Amino acid sequence: VQLQASGGGLVQPGGSLRLSCEASGGTEPINSMDWYRQAPGKERELVAEFPSGGSIAYADSVKGRFIISRDYAKRTVYLQMNYLKPEDTAVYFCHVRYYSDLGPRYWGQGTLVTVSS
Repeated sequence: VQLQASGGGLVQPGGSLRLSCEASGGTEPINSMDWYRQAPGKERELVAEFPSGGSIAYADSVKGRFIISRDYAKRTVYLQMNYLKPEDTAVYFCHVRYYSDLGPRYWGQGTLVTVSS
């Protein structure tokens, strides 16, 4: 199983970025695909989660600005980030859990998002 994340970069405050992450190398049923982030000196936090057959959820800090979506056929998860703020600066990680809420989980390598003028 490989998780290939892309789409990070430098953007000015108020700008937008779209992250994507493909789960390749396997055909196991995916339970959820999510995005986490880790800012310098802080713990990793959940940004948005997209469980299969469940309800999408967002961290309060990104509600109304970020949108998570999935392409089930491509086994890919996206994160559309709008109205970016400097405090959104972090390394963003995709996370995939297979089979069930207690199934095996995998992390992508992380993609850096920097919001700065």
